Amino acid sequence: MKKYLRVFLFIAVLPLLHNCSKDENPISKDIEIQNFVWKGMNSYYFWQSNIPNLSDTRFTSQSQLNEFLKGYNSPEEIFEALRFQPGVVDRFSWIVDDYIELENSFQGINTTTGMDFGLKRYKDNSTNVYGYVRYILPNSSAASKDIKRGMIFNTINGTQLTDSNYRNLLFSNSTNLNVGFANYNNENPISNDVFTTLSKEEIAENPIAISKIIREGTKKIGYLLYNQFSSSYDEQLNTVFNSFKSQNIDNLIIDLRYNGGGSVNTATYLGSMITGQFTGELYSKEVWNSKIQKAYSADNFYNYFTDEIKRTDENGNVVIQESIHSLNLSKVYFIVSGSTASASELVINSLRSYIEVKIVGTTTVGKQVGSVTLYDSDNLRRNGANLNTTHSYAIQPIVLEISNKDNQNEPDGFTPSVTLPGIQIAENEGNLGVLGERSDPLLDRTINYITTGSKEVLKINKLKSSDFYNSRLANPASNNMYSNHR
Repeated sequence: MKKYLRVFLFIAVLPLLHNCSKDENPISKDIEIQNFVWKGMNSYYFWQSNIPNLSDTRFTSQSQLNEFLKGYNSPEEIFEALRFQPGVVDRFSWIVDDYIELENSFQGINTTTGMDFGLKRYKDNSTNVYGYVRYILPNSSAASKDIKRGMIFNTINGTQLTDSNYRNLLFSNSTNLNVGFANYNNENPISNDVFTTLSKEEIAENPIAISKIIREGTKKIGYLLYNQFSSSYDEQLNTVFNSFKSQNIDNLIIDLRYNGGGSVNTATYLGSMITGQFTGELYSKEVWNSKIQKAYSADNFYNYFTDEIKRTDENGNVVIQESIHSLNLSKVYFIVSGSTASASELVINSLRSYIEVKIVGTTTVGKQVGSVTLYDSDNLRRNGANLNTTHSYAIQPIVLEISNKDNQNEPDGFTPSVTLPGIQIAENEGNLGVLGERSDPLLDRTINYITTGSKEVLKINKLKSSDFYNSRLANPASNNMYSNHR
């Protein structure tokens, strides 16, 4: 019998989790968002049992809970207080005050100049910062100004970037940025007196940035630069694999170097497209908090390889249903970096239990946990009864840990030639080359790896210091793996 990804509801368990009655103990307007935050964290938070103030027995009435909530001046303050060792254990839970912006970001819609970039510190100055352009989004302000991958910039609106001002200069609500470009100068950029004004606008990014066939001798190598696991583009992703399949590729390279994650469903679809010979077998396992685990049978927390894409609307009506174009590969190559996270790591982790997986690049983030979006409604869902429309807060708490069929995951990230076979090689912002072409050192080395098996890396491509920040981290859905299981 075929098994598909389950989309199941946990709303039935909520009465077991939160027995304080709002009707008997009214919640004042000044703490209603704080109340929502507490309820959501009490219900779903992965580390709920580690936080005494989230215990089911901590408060015996809504009135008692209300008094507790009054001790926090904002939703953000109580959310941080309820996290388990923030930045150490819980590195990825967050709260937003605009869930529309968050929902858009999950589908690749963000407000941006179109210039995707990494940030590094000057080699000879620990406080000065410079940016380098990683790629340009089509139909954006940056695309219209002929900005290119590899360009260096060090000032915004005439001010030198530093490690204390870059957020305000680059990621404020200002809609226009005057970008000052520079010559690389061996990691100590010097202004070249080129200035360009870029405007921020809402752009829907197709995560399938490049797909092509690379011919190397008698080999046909499929190459895909894939930048987000966005369910809105599942069918287009399937079309790419149909092209790979129809052209009988010999090898496949999936470039996830800038992919911070996304949908668990889409990650399972991608794994099923790469393979195909494991339909119905276990792809990944999810562990939720003890209350959720006890409420449902174990099989509800398993994701399986599938042979079709299937998506339904909120009422259970089928919106999309099509067969997956699988390649039946026994080996796959991934390009990775310090920006590769969550659902990207899930694909690598799940496939290594079944086929040969090789990786080229640098150590990935190490995000083996996932989240759901919780809203201020009776059942914490977007379409739940009594959705509070007086605010647009939502929380994105970590609710699960995910592993492969062998109970493996890598909380410290995947490291080429250490965790999995591969080559350690970092991008060199002074020599980035062109994405999708042999001038890109990471792609070039991967192709050589495929054709010769050689792991030798030229001295010029030695490991460099990683970015301390990048433009994708400023997006609401950055480095997120979200589950549809709710």
